[in-house]
Amino acid sequence: MPLSMNREVFVTCAVTGAGDTVSKSPHVPVTPKQIAEAAIEAAKAGAAIVHCHVRDPDTGAPARRRDLYKEVTDRIRSADIDVVLNLTAGMGGDLVFGNVESPFPVNEKGTDMAGATERVAHVAECLPEICTLDCGTMNFSLGDYVMTNTPSMLREMARQMTALGVRPEIEAFDTGHLWFAKQLVEESLIEDPVLIQLCMGIPWGAPDDLNTFMAMVNNVPSNWTFSAFSIGRNAMAYPAAAILAGGNVRVGLEDNLYVGKGQLATNAQLVEKAVTVVESMGAKIIGPEEVRKKLKLTKR
Repeated sequence: MPLSMNREVFVTCAVTGAGDTVSKSPHVPVTPKQIAEAAIEAAKAGAAIVHCHVRDPDTGAPARRRDLYKEVTDRIRSADIDVVLNLTAGMGGDLVFGNVESPFPVNEKGTDMAGATERVAHVAECLPEICTLDCGTMNFSLGDYVMTNTPSMLREMARQMTALGVRPEIEAFDTGHLWFAKQLVEESLIEDPVLIQLCMGIPWGAPDDLNTFMAMVNNVPSNWTFSAFSIGRNAMAYPAAAILAGGNVRVGLEDNLYVGKGQLATNAQLVEKAVTVVESMGAKIIGPEEVRKKLKLTKR
């Protein structure tokens, strides 16, 4: 296939996720103040979009508390720099089975299952410009954990997001997730312009080798906008791969803790490195206002 490099690139920074990374790096933000400050620093480094989870301020564990999301949102919006806010709506679909011989009852400590309205309650309250929609169910990482997103759940969450005027960012972890995303568009549950995040290298979704990555890219309709990332050691190679394939870039401590071998990173450092890669390849970094025009976002 011919090279179709993207020449106008936006960077998303995923500043903190739901993974067990707090104990591995002192730079992973935990409190709403830390998360907002990390997002602001990422914006100043060149990120047009910041993607935020929240964590329990005392334990660092992933959380769904609306007051935490509200504080993060208010702090970012009151900052002295503009940035597009993207809040996760992936929480509330965590199912951890008991064990291989006795899957039921489920492991209550790891299981966090919520209905569609509860899963988007913080989106309705904070009204970010973008929120994520993990477009499928998959075995996730190790043990007995399953990330669950049923077709009925996804249809209802997509309907509510669209009704709120918030742009869903489809997070696709495998080709079947893109297939279902097309179905959501066909049913008018997601409106144009469609935004996709290709999530590569997460066990046990799509591996991040280039053949699989291009299979994912080739399943994205040409009129959709996509970004891509990988986790761990290949994370900082993916900015180049993503823009060569015609997409945009995501980096951040949700996906990768290192800026170089043995060098723990901050979110801003990861963004700075991604910006350097993009510009060294002859592409231009675009900012939040250009992203809003491109994706028809409602600034609040």
